[in-house]
Amino acid sequence: MATNIYWHPSLSRKERNELRGQRGLTIWMTGLSGSGKSTVATALEQHLLHLGVSAYRLDGDNVRFGLNKDLGFSDKDRNENIRRISEVAKLFADASTIAITSFISPFRADRDLARKLHAQTQGDDESIPFVEVHVDVPLEVAEQRDPKGLYKKARAGQIKDFTGIDSPYEAPANPELTIPTHELSVEQSVARIVEWLVEKGYLKLDKTA
Repeated sequence: MATNIYWHPSLSRKERNELRGQRGLTIWMTGLSGSGKSTVATALEQHLLHLGVSAYRLDGDNVRFGLNKDLGFSDKDRNENIRRISEVAKLFADASTIAITSFISPFRADRDLARKLHAQTQGDDESIPFVEVHVDVPLEVAEQRDPKGLYKKARAGQIKDFTGIDSPYEAPANPELTIPTHELSVEQSVARIVEWLVEKGYLKLDKTA
């Protein structure tokens, strides 16, 4: 634990959001490998950017090339992987950007911690909205898709502790949104998320016209 450190205040989150003309938040997509998280997250990021909304996607594989390259896939490393990403997403959201994460994040406690971190405030800051999106497909559908061939390797014993096979996936109990990608197209999935953001007041109507 670091000692002798002090929080240095800057603009309040409310002031920054007003100056930027949008409210920062985190859209946390969770689901099995092959559920469509990255596909939907990529399409959502592109759609928001085309609307003039500041957005940035944090992908589960991509961050392991840099920030989390020292982590494996043990439970402990997965916990730390999600903790770091939670803090990074919070920084993006604090900068009045919509942070979009696409991580399996299989453990409910880790996602609850991410939500708790976003609720923490400094001074007169308002909390950062945390939107949990369950990208939900049956295991057999994800396994049939198997875009990276990981389920096949897991079934063959070549990958250990693989979520859905020999490591559990704890589905969200009360997500803000559930997106069944085996029933919705990518475009429909993105539209459902954007409609929800508008309905809740996180996006202005003129930016989604």
